[in-house]
Amino acid sequence: MIRSALISVLTLTAMVGCETHRSQRVEFLNPGTVLPGGFPFSEAVRVDDTLYLSGLVGVKPGTTELVPGGIEAESRQTMENIRMTLEAHGASMDDVVKCTVMLADISEWSTFNEIYKTCFNDRYPARSALGANGLALGARVEVECIAVVNND
Repeated sequence: MIRSALISVLTLTAMVGCETHRSQRVEFLNPGTVLPGGFPFSEAVRVDDTLYLSGLVGVKPGTTELVPGGIEAESRQTMENIRMTLEAHGASMDDVVKCTVMLADISEWSTFNEIYKTCFNDRYPARSALGANGLALGARVEVECIAVVNND
C-alpha cells in the first residue's frame, strides 16, 4: 500500500514537472539584424523571459565582413552587434546577466576589457573569458550573452 502510494506520488510529480516544462514558450529568432540568413543556428533563442544570444563577432551588420582595425574595432562592433540584437528582441544591455568572451589571443584581454566596460552602467554581467585557437570568420573576438527581460 505505501509502495503503491509512493509510486503514485512520484508519477504525479513527474507529470507535473513535465507539464511545467511544456508550458515554456520557446522562440527561435532570426531577424537578420546582424547576420545575413543561411547560418545553421539562430541569432537568438527566447525561452520565456530569457534571451540566449549566439556568439557574435565584429561583422558589419548584414554581412560576413569583419570591420577593419583589429581587436579594438572588432570589440566595439561586436558589442554594438549585441546591443542591436538585444534591442531587436525588446531587451537592452541592462538586461544582460552572463557573457562568454572568446579571444583569438588571450593577451588582448585587457584591450577588450577597456571597450567592454563602456557598454555597461557599473552593473557588469557574470562573465567568462577564454583564449581560442581560431574563431568564426577569422575574428579576434566572439561574445555570446544571456539576457533576462522582465516585461512586467
